[in-house]
Amino acid sequence: MAAPAGRATDDVHARDVAGVLATLHRLGALGAAPDARGPAARPPVHVPRPDSSWRDIETNLQHGGATVAYATWTEWLPALLTTPHLTALLGRDSDRYTATRDAAVRCRFAASRLLIKYTAAAALGIEPRDIDIAYRLGGRPYLRGLDQVEVGLTHTGELMAVGISRTGRIGLDAERADRRFGLDVLLGQMCTPAERAQLQALPAGERQACALRLWTLKEAYTKALGQGMRLAFTAFGFGLTAGGLRTPDGAAALGEEWAFATHPVLGRYLISVACHDAGLDPAGDTSVGTMLDRRLLTAMTPPADDTPTVDI
Repeated sequence: MAAPAGRATDDVHARDVAGVLATLHRLGALGAAPDARGPAARPPVHVPRPDSSWRDIETNLQHGGATVAYATWTEWLPALLTTPHLTALLGRDSDRYTATRDAAVRCRFAASRLLIKYTAAAALGIEPRDIDIAYRLGGRPYLRGLDQVEVGLTHTGELMAVGISRTGRIGLDAERADRRFGLDVLLGQMCTPAERAQLQALPAGERQACALRLWTLKEAYTKALGQGMRLAFTAFGFGLTAGGLRTPDGAAALGEEWAFATHPVLGRYLISVACHDAGLDPAGDTSVGTMLDRRLLTAMTPPADDTPTVDI
């Protein structure tokens, strides 16, 4: 069953969460950078069920070029258990789904793939069953036959979030707001010299909050690049307040085509988003008919499956 609204089911310490969010609010570190020139995604949209309203998802993509949807997998579990023809809807992911023995892991996986399909379908004006998820080297998902559309996915604890962009790369990272870091190790392995100086100048009680935000931003940026942990986090930086890329010495870096944002969601998580502007027009028609030939869509869509609903 879904968790009651406003109540965390994973081990979240409310006092730690409140302190993190209060610190980031005070420093002006939440939300999109006011001077960003890239296509900063609007605040993430909560879609607790597949039959929720998806209007904001479509609007955000049309007017901003990017959109982010989030939910908990437990919120989507009832729909997952009652979805007819689940195997057909999961498509090429159905083998991995049925091969996963742990029930919770299996349901989290399926819910995240359905969130990708429903989010993309709402943004592009087609049916979820017409979305075919494939994977690049390294596991990054993409939508087969829709090369202009980029996908980002992140999950932690109960939370899962999906980003869709038609202007360029998009990367997401989510963390629980009460996550604790070993700051001594983190300062040496994650931070640039400028970031270390800024963090060390803060009161001790505020360093964890800012380090958490920096971590999620760096994860989101490297995911958008397709590099993951292969790109050293000490090679680029961010300021303690909302803003763009920084060089290791703290100067503004080239990269005005990138936009970044960090948002609190569900009162206990942070989601950071990195969006790239490749010069594509975000104001054009986002319906799939303008980006994909209908005959190709029909050819790549699996035929309807008359098998009974999967028993989880």
